[in-house]
Amino acid sequence: MAQFQETMRQQLESSMHDELEKLLDTTTGAEREVSKKDFEGFKNLFHRFLQVKGPSVEWIKIQRPPEDSIQPYDKIAARGLPDNVANSLNKLVVVKLNGGLGTSMGCKGPKSLISVRNENTFLDLTVQQIEHLNKTYNTDVPLVLMNSFNTDEDTKKILQKYTHHRVKIHTFNQSRYPRINKESLLPVSTNLRMTGQNAEGWYPPGHGDIYASFYNSGLLDQLIEQGKEYIFVSNIDNLGATVDLHILHHLVSQPNGKRCEFVMEVTDKTRADVKGGTLIQYEGKLRLLEIAQVPKAHVDEFKSVSKFKIFNTNNLWISLPAIKRLQEQNAMDMEIIVNPKTLDGGQNVIQLETAVGAAIKCFDNALGINVPRSRFLPVKTTSDLLLVMSNLYSLDAGSLNMSPKREFPTTPHVKLGSSFTKVQEYLIRFESIPDMLELDHLTVSGDVTFGKNVSLKGTVIIIANHGDRIDIPAGSMLENKIVSGNLRILDH
Repeated sequence: MAQFQETMRQQLESSMHDELEKLLDTTTGAEREVSKKDFEGFKNLFHRFLQVKGPSVEWIKIQRPPEDSIQPYDKIAARGLPDNVANSLNKLVVVKLNGGLGTSMGCKGPKSLISVRNENTFLDLTVQQIEHLNKTYNTDVPLVLMNSFNTDEDTKKILQKYTHHRVKIHTFNQSRYPRINKESLLPVSTNLRMTGQNAEGWYPPGHGDIYASFYNSGLLDQLIEQGKEYIFVSNIDNLGATVDLHILHHLVSQPNGKRCEFVMEVTDKTRADVKGGTLIQYEGKLRLLEIAQVPKAHVDEFKSVSKFKIFNTNNLWISLPAIKRLQEQNAMDMEIIVNPKTLDGGQNVIQLETAVGAAIKCFDNALGINVPRSRFLPVKTTSDLLLVMSNLYSLDAGSLNMSPKREFPTTPHVKLGSSFTKVQEYLIRFESIPDMLELDHLTVSGDVTFGKNVSLKGTVIIIANHGDRIDIPAGSMLENKIVSGNLRILDH
């Protein structure tokens, strides 16, 4: 049986290699070379995918991380900062993951170009933050964007507007991998073009691809030559992911033999974060455990706030020389995420992906730091957008800070219904963003609009039944209210 399976695996791999060669033959020149490099990475991933037997973790071997492997942020910050912060900053590169589109929020083009506050986009705020650092400390912290084939062209057009800002911006592209037919396990594309139906045959393979594509781009070596030692990586839609000087100082002040090569910022789980990846001790190494790796029988246990108390914010600090070493030793080992998709024509495909944080087990002296929740402020939906556009936050040099007027540090729980999913629809429904300083919970469902200067406090639930519409009048103050049925204020 084992021999038969091995023969099948070899046949599948051989067929895949033949198909990839055929795809390469559909183009020439530079595009062929780039695709050839991408395909080397894909072949490696596909080979590992065929080898996988059963779950990637044995539940019984999972242990809680040792006490000292996840440090409280306060302990790191208590050490204070050196007189010369600039020395540390000049060893840093900020990397933003910029491969995603704004489609889930009803927007065309890169997500990073959506306006989130005072007409500023995610990218504007990032540039402002780094420029502020460089001006304040007279440093040269560059910004690197990891684009995908979906976002590269539009992002590069927009970058021209930052030419006179005090921040050097570099870009490199994530790999482009072929989606494979769920049944035959062969590519669905017939050529390398990105037009027509063929465009659906390609995908960027998750942010775990950062290591290989950064290395292949030549940019990694270039930055090491300039004396850079660490990258701070985060999702571009996490508005809480600003450069933290205390974490940076902790990294660069370690003695050489004990150099920490990887820091993962984690934060305490709430009921809203039950699906987030968590840190575990596994076979003597700190390791990221994602919900996709959990056997079905243990999913509820994984989601429990009492057993797994923290989750990964995807704010990561990683040593540049360590990335180079692991890439050159071919020692970067990340679990494969098998992501099933259905194409527009109904064809079932799978895409093989990896996650950037999963490489934590490959680095020496890796550490988790339990940071305040304020460092995790992702904008995935218009509900999140409402929070960051409101008076709960003030904007200072590209950074959002919780207003001192809010008496408790937690953010309200906001759930906007399907009428608000798309940014354009959402903006039409609010004449101005309500005062939310004293809000705990907001649920809105159905056809609802808000007039100017509305104030929301405590728990507010607004439900317009099907066919009804609710207009919240200008100047209204709703405190611990449920509004339902039909409320239309008509001018007469």
